[in-house]
Formats: sequence, C-alpha cells, structure tokens
Amino acid sequence: MTATPPIMPEAVTIPRKLPEESRINLVGLTRPQLAEALKTAGTPDGQVRMRVSQLWQWIYQRGVRDFGEMTNLAKDYRARLADHFTIAVPEVVSRNVSADGTRKYLVRIQGGHEVEVVYIPETGRGTLCISSQVGCTLTCTFCHTGTQRLVRNLTAAEIVGQIMIARDDLGEWPEPGRHPKDETRLVSNVVLMGMGEPLYNFDAVRDAMRITMDGEGLSLSRRRITLSTSGVVPEIARTATEIGCMLAVSLHATTDTLRNQIVPINRKYNLEKLFEALRAYPKLSNSERITFEYVMLKDINDSDEDARRLVRLIAGIPAKINLIPFNEWPGAPYKRSGWERIEAFADIVYKAGYASPIRTPRGEDIMAACGQLKSATERARKTRFEIAAEAGLPQPERIVRRPNAPDVH
Repeated sequence: MTATPPIMPEAVTIPRKLPEESRINLVGLTRPQLAEALKTAGTPDGQVRMRVSQLWQWIYQRGVRDFGEMTNLAKDYRARLADHFTIAVPEVVSRNVSADGTRKYLVRIQGGHEVEVVYIPETGRGTLCISSQVGCTLTCTFCHTGTQRLVRNLTAAEIVGQIMIARDDLGEWPEPGRHPKDETRLVSNVVLMGMGEPLYNFDAVRDAMRITMDGEGLSLSRRRITLSTSGVVPEIARTATEIGCMLAVSLHATTDTLRNQIVPINRKYNLEKLFEALRAYPKLSNSERITFEYVMLKDINDSDEDARRLVRLIAGIPAKINLIPFNEWPGAPYKRSGWERIEAFADIVYKAGYASPIRTPRGEDIMAACGQLKSATERARKTRFEIAAEAGLPQPERIVRRPNAPDVH
C-alpha cells in the first residue's frame, strides 16, 4: 500500500530557499549586530563604535548604497567593506499612482516573493503603509490579504527597506554635499498595516522599527509609527516595552460570536483577553491613546447597538475609533455600509466622548486601499462564495448572465 503524505494546514508553509549571498547585507542589522559584523571583517576593536556610527549615517540618513561614496572612510577600508558587505533593499517591480496621489509599490524580496507598499500623501504629512509578511495566517474575511496564504516572514532588512525605497522614489534623501532640500518629511509617518500580522513577526519588526526610530537612523519619532494588530495578546506587552510605538487594534466586531467569524484570531484570544492586555498598554508605553480600527460592513457590524457595545467595550481606555468604509475587492463577500449608516454609527461613538473619524478611502482605483493589498500573482484566487462559506456567512447573491442582456442580480 502506498503511503499518503499528511495534509498540512495552510498556515504551515515551506518557503522557497533564499539565494546564497557571500556578502552580508548591512541593511536591517541592529547596532550590536553591525558592530559584530565589522569586527568579524577585521575592523579594529577601538574603531568599531565610530565605524558603526559612520555607516549608520551613510545608509539611513543619506541613503547611500555604494561604499565608494562614503568619503569620510579611507579608500582601503571602503574596499574591505565592499568585499565583505552589501547594502541592499527590495526591488521595486512596479509603481502605480492613484488619481488621488496615492502610490502603490509592488516589491520583490529574496526568493522572488512579492509584497505591496502604499504611500498616502496628505496635507502636512505623508503616511507609508508597510508589510511585515508575505501573505497572512489570520484569514480575516473582509481583508483581501487574508485570502493569500502565508509564505514567510519578512526580514528586518526587507521591512526597513520598504521605507528606504519609498524615500528613493520620493527623492527624499539629502543631495550629496548639500543640506536637505526641505526640512519637511515626505515620509513623516509609518504604519505597519500592510500585508501580514506584525506581532507574528515580532523580532524582525522590532529591529526594523528601532532603526526607523534611531536618531542617527531614519529618525522618526515613536509617535509617528503605528503598529496594527488583530489581537496577538501575548505580544502586546512586548510591543510596549521593546518597541514603544503607537498601537492600533483591528477590532471590527463587538461580540465574540461575530468576531470569531470575521477575525478568526478571536477564537484564540477573545475580547475579554484582548481588552485586559489593552488596558495595560498605555501605562507601559506612555502612549496617549490606542486606535481601534473598525471596518464598516453593511448589515453585519454597523447597527446602533454595535456602536453602543463598542463604547462599552472601550470604556476606561484612552482611545480613538477609526471607522473604515469597507473597500471592496474582487470576490469580497461583503458590501460597504451606506454613508448615512456610517455617520449615525460615528455620531453615537462621538457623543460618548471618543474621536470617531471616518477614514476617506484612498487609492481604491489601484487596489491600494485598506484591506485590498495582495501580491499581484495571488489576486482573486478565491471566489466570494468560497470566502463566505469558510467564514460561515450567508452566500452572496449570484450574478445571472442572460444572452444579449446586461448583467443583473
């Protein structure tokens, strides 16, 4: 009898073998890791601290990728660095620009995998939405990324590299030999709200954000960085103590019954466990408030009673509620709540004393809006009927096609 191999769950994946590179990539190394790498390459102990500082500034403040351009280093030392190290960031495969100015980058990382990065320009600020995983394990039913299987975690280099390539494209690095053209930061805010669950890739995210917040690195304040989680409870306290950035929580439901369906991680860490961890977070990180993200799904989670339950849930937590009109994608099993319904929901939350801005959808025409990110090669592999069935939701209406007539429902 022929043995049958076991069926593996979707969350368990075998990543493609990464190409071997004899030289070490300096991007994404922490200061101690960089110091150790320089020692191994023959940098004298007495020079290591200085060399770390010099390289850090060249790479993260000036955006230099060629050791030959690092003019405050001796030529022979630059040659030694080039023999042992490289300065590499992900490859931009394509760039799409929305009618509203939003930019979406399809980025290729080691192994040939792809992730998406989105830059959203606004008056007085520019927000970069970056990814932490290729795909996602969480399968939130309203999220396009959630229909793509997890391939692997991104490295710290691949995470911080997304910020660097955005600065490349925006022309934000200082010009050689001159002061910065303008003190205004084009990438002024970073949000870990792209593909993947950041807290399932904690160490790499932490290291990348420490580089981002470093005063000699990319130099963004922790208050300019927001990490969004669907509720990986054990890592929330670590986020406060080891990263200290702002926290956003993808809530989207006010009962365990509904959240179990649309945010499946709730089956492991229910609302009671989640809010116990969240009530401790502001004290640990000294953050002003936690942002709760709430996607508005027509006739699913948008009633007045849902709004009142939400207010009761967040009682005692310094909080802001971001109401997100659902951004539809091919095969989505949901519809966006009507504008009047969203405004009524927001009014209940606002009258309870919480800021409840309604997020303006950005980049919908290039599939760059919240919940729409997905590798181009993985788009639309599941139908809306399959997604609804997996979530235990009613089947969407089917489109009936009639000969020589327009499509009707």
